[in-house]
Amino acid sequence: MKKWAVAAAALLLLFSGCSKKEETVKPLEPKEKVVDKVVEKEEKKEEVAYYFPLTGVKSETKTDGRAVAVMINNHPKARPQSGLSKADIVYELIAEGDMTRFLAVFQSEKPANIGPVRSSRAYYIELAKGLNALYIAHGYSEEARQMLESNYVDNLNGMQYDGTLFKRSSARQAPHNSYITYENILKGVEQKHYTMDKTPPSFTFLKEDEKSMVTGNEAKSVMISYSRGGISDSTFTFDPQSGKYKRFSGGEQTVDLENNEPVLLDNIFIIEAVHEVYDSAGHLKVDLKSGGKAYLLQMGKVNEVNWENKDGRIVPVKDGQEVPLVPGKTWVNVVPAKPGLSQSVSFDVQ
Repeated sequence: MKKWAVAAAALLLLFSGCSKKEETVKPLEPKEKVVDKVVEKEEKKEEVAYYFPLTGVKSETKTDGRAVAVMINNHPKARPQSGLSKADIVYELIAEGDMTRFLAVFQSEKPANIGPVRSSRAYYIELAKGLNALYIAHGYSEEARQMLESNYVDNLNGMQYDGTLFKRSSARQAPHNSYITYENILKGVEQKHYTMDKTPPSFTFLKEDEKSMVTGNEAKSVMISYSRGGISDSTFTFDPQSGKYKRFSGGEQTVDLENNEPVLLDNIFIIEAVHEVYDSAGHLKVDLKSGGKAYLLQMGKVNEVNWENKDGRIVPVKDGQEVPLVPGKTWVNVVPAKPGLSQSVSFDVQ
């Protein structure tokens, strides 16, 4: 009996040891799986990227937030302007006669000082509306006044805030001396209970590594003429080293008064639109809805395209598809359909 008892005890110890080994080994598998899942989540987190909607430029942080569209003076006495080097998009159109003004749109960068700020016209308001932008101007035509006072678009105007949100520079004479800071824009937003959460709709962009694959006819520079006098003529010249376009007006390079930085661009988009004078003051109606002929310059190449208005965005289109922009800044020149692109635009292929 003693032998049987010893044998039984030995067997119990053996099974007990095996059981403990099994219990120790079994939990290892799920632990390894949990670790794998954690690693997978970390890898996915690293892949998240943000892109600015108006430039297509990559960012490590979120890129939401409202755009601000500012009417900027282009009279020779207003040059050089402040803030242009930080604009995501600039639209250039005739105000009256042969004098153009800019609608500079800021979203990815916020310049400290912007101006000289000039008066509003209806077609600039429409462009700002299409980007969900807060619209900034100093003055207005009668048509524009009615649109702004009816709250067609959120806006701040120097006619109501001259000397408070808008400041006059002593270095220049009126009407070429009205400026607004980004800080004062935000103060105005707070005063009027606006929101800065309306992120603009995004344009279509190439990937960064696709820029070198842009095709088209050689065009190292382009000149856009708005009149025989040439007061608003502008030239864009491609710099192969930087892969960007420099802008010149009146023979001088366009730079930012605040920091002396040149305005450097990645897309030059030139569109043809119907212009119609509708009153004795020479105010215009500009058709920015019907679409038409256009040129798109990128990476030293030019392509004939069409333009369309897609929910307020003026975009290049070819064969029914939206043409991607090169990531970066864009300048849009709008020229009258009479005389049209063939008479207003000239290229240098050298």
